[in-house]
Amino acid sequence: MNKCYTAIDLFCGAGGLTEGLRQAGFYVLAGNDSDESAGRTFAATHREAKFLAGPVQNISAAALLKAAQLKKGELDCLVGGPPCQAYSVYNHKRGMHDERSQLFREYLRLVEELNPRWVVMENVTGITSAGYGEAVKAILAGFEELGYHIEYKVLRAEDYGVPQERRRVVFIGNREGIPIVWPEKTHGEGLKPFTTIRDAIGDLPALTNGEDRGVQPYVHEPENEYQQMVRSGSNAVLNHAAPRLASTNIERMKHIPAGGSWRDIPFELLPAGMKKARRCDHTKRYGRMRWEGLSSTVLTKCDLHWGAYIHPEQNRVITVREAARIQSFPDWFQFKGSRTEQYVQVGNAVPPLLGLHIGRCIQAAEELNYTASIAAAE
Repeated sequence: MNKCYTAIDLFCGAGGLTEGLRQAGFYVLAGNDSDESAGRTFAATHREAKFLAGPVQNISAAALLKAAQLKKGELDCLVGGPPCQAYSVYNHKRGMHDERSQLFREYLRLVEELNPRWVVMENVTGITSAGYGEAVKAILAGFEELGYHIEYKVLRAEDYGVPQERRRVVFIGNREGIPIVWPEKTHGEGLKPFTTIRDAIGDLPALTNGEDRGVQPYVHEPENEYQQMVRSGSNAVLNHAAPRLASTNIERMKHIPAGGSWRDIPFELLPAGMKKARRCDHTKRYGRMRWEGLSSTVLTKCDLHWGAYIHPEQNRVITVREAARIQSFPDWFQFKGSRTEQYVQVGNAVPPLLGLHIGRCIQAAEELNYTASIAAAE
């Protein structure tokens, strides 16, 4: 069974999920997002897809079908991740009262109007507890009302080769009663070793604090399978510039070993607020990565006040390219906009490697269903 699957990506951002589906063999025909700089990245990196800018509330199914050159019911898969800030554990005011938590209803509106065969929706794990579980109940009920059999599961990005501890809730469903197939883990105990920070960024050119050398050549050959994968199709390093930090922060970093954090900074050098903190609080703040470990979740700011984003050896925070490598983006993927906007695009993205496995499990479900139907007809 050889089939070319079509997809449209809502809330596409820079295109992490789109890229994963493309690697799985899908044709992503259109994408939508309200973030202008992310849209420029999406348009530049996925020229085969038509980007529709603006809030999803202003996007019609007719416009998406025109962009994709499809009719209602012909689309194979509608994917997307409504903005997650309303559900994130990092948002202390999270909940169903936040208007962003209602954007999944716009997704459901377009599901009804496009009538795709498959649907995929992802979000942060906080969605399972927001509003005492009301968000998940509403999502399941909404899909079922539209005739979709839907299941959800928490997937760990590191189980699929992403060098990062990242948890996401993924909803997968279809309107044809095809049993859902979930991706098998590829990394972990008894499988391939987890991809480490060294595997991910160990080959990138060294930088000092605030250094920006523009587009840079690779300094040596790829050292492992992961580096070969992300470097495929690229002949240079893009988006690799170190943010400039104050001299006080550089002095603090000098005291932090690999795997260490703010607790390793001499008391007199701590920020005023941290001097009052308990030793058990803020465990990731001013954290330095370990070469042989995994990254903590890449957020929209790789800020040392937010988490463990200090380079394993160099006294600086990780670059946009290093964050992108940790998210499994290929090196040819050039992020547009200001550096701040680039970090946001990387942090908001679905890791392409995770998207690849989601795409493959839809293909596997289709194959099993096709095989079963052939067997039943004989």
